[in-house]
Amino acid sequence: MEVYYDEQLKDYIISAGIPDYKIIDVKANDDYTLLLTFVTGEKKLFDFKPLLDEYPFEPLKNLGLFKKAFVCCGVAWNDDIDIDGEYLYEHGTPV
Repeated sequence: MEVYYDEQLKDYIISAGIPDYKIIDVKANDDYTLLLTFVTGEKKLFDFKPLLDEYPFEPLKNLGLFKKAFVCCGVAWNDDIDIDGEYLYEHGTPV
């Protein structure tokens, strides 16, 4: 968090900045794990296997589709399948 004085507004501003859980890079691995890099530089490994039988993640059992993961307000695979960065951050294992 950053606090600064804005001369134009004549008031103090508090900026929360970018959340620690903002993902800047994702690598989908053959073992259905995601290697995630967060804005802080922190890296975490998230095991996706337990979610593969849950809606809407069932199509990700197709390894070809799983490996197409990309960063988009978390991690996404297409317009129908995505997962929140905060969830991945909280449940990932530091590497």
